[in-house]
Order: sequence, then structure tokens, then C-alpha cells
Amino acid sequence: MSRSFPSLRSGLLRPLLLACAVAISGGAAEARKAEQPGNFDFYVLALSWSPSYCISEGERANRQQCGTSRPYSFIVHGLWPQRESGYPTYCASREPDRVPNRLVDDLRDLMPSAGLIGHQWRKHGSCTGASQEEYFRLLRKARERVKVPKVFDSVDKPIMATPESIEEAFRKANPQLPGDAIAVTCGKRMMREVRICLSEELDFRSCREVDRKDCRLDKVLLPPTRGR
Repeated sequence: MSRSFPSLRSGLLRPLLLACAVAISGGAAEARKAEQPGNFDFYVLALSWSPSYCISEGERANRQQCGTSRPYSFIVHGLWPQRESGYPTYCASREPDRVPNRLVDDLRDLMPSAGLIGHQWRKHGSCTGASQEEYFRLLRKARERVKVPKVFDSVDKPIMATPESIEEAFRKANPQLPGDAIAVTCGKRMMREVRICLSEELDFRSCREVDRKDCRLDKVLLPPTRGR
């Protein structure tokens, strides 16, 4: 007759389960540490249509960005290091996770939310191999490299447009921009972002993987800027 010994079995299992948990958590930590900064091929400048974000997020939307007194149109979502296939995120960095207030204040004309600025540094900026100051200086230069068509400066009523016409407007404003270096993204039938690919020297460059993620809708809505 075999007999079970509950206390003995639980005593043996407890350290075994603990060891497994440690191994799993350690493996996850190692996977995150495996992303090394500087391993990328080009940048993606993501310009977000702020009214679409504010409507889509509703009550969860950031108040620094979506208050009625803040009529933002295109804002900088981020400058993302990208590979020809895939992209790195949350890389190991000697820089602090927190972005100091002085840098945040300098960026508010481009990125109105302190939370957005901090998140973009941790997720994407850390993978450039640059310091915080260098990364955000580069982000500003990238934004200055791209001319936003004047038609988007003052949208005071809803507009329906094709993704192709939005891309065409950007190409006319930026004659050196190749057709496969830009993508319009959409969500909930609204235009969400315009993504433009740049070399490490901030020249326009083709990026087929990004271009393939272009919005497939026939037309998208551009909600008007707030406070107008």
C-alpha cells in the first residue's frame, strides 16, 4: 500500500515552484535586457492628428493635450528607430528613465504631454544610443525637416479625405519625399497618423515595411481641431 505525505510533498514542491518562477522572471528580464541601443537602420517620424487621438481616447485622453483650450493639429508622437524588418524597444540605457522638467518644457510646442515625452524616451529614445538631450534635439530636427501642408493648419470643420490625397499633400509640400517613404494610418475610420521615414542623417528614404501598413480605407475623417 502506498501512502501520501502531504506535508512532505508540499515541502518539496514549494522550492521547486519558487525556482521555476525565478527562472521565468529572470528569462523575461534577460529578454528585455537583450535589446541593445544603436541597432537600427533608419528613423520613423510619427505625426499624430491630435483631434483623432482625443476623440478616440475619450475620457482616458491626456488633458494636457485634449483640453478645449488646446487646438492642436499635428503633434509629434515620436521619433522611432526602425529596422528594415521590425524595430527595437525599451533598450538598456545609462540615461535615467525620467525626462527632466527642463527638457519637457522645451518640447511642449511639439509634444504637449509630459507623459508622452517620457514614454517615447523609454520605449524608443533609449534604443537610439543617444543621450536624452541628443535624442530630443534630433527629434526637433526631424520635425523641422518635414513641412506639414498648410491645409492642415486650421481645420475648423470635419473633413473626409482619401489616404492617398493626404500623402499627396505631404509630397507636394516635400518634393524630395518618395511615395514609399510615407504612410497614413487610421483607426475608427479617422486618420490617426502620418509616418515619414528618415535616414540617420534625416534625409527622406524609402521604407517598404512602414509603407505596407498604410490605411486601406477609401476615405478617412479628419476631426476639426479643438477650441475652434
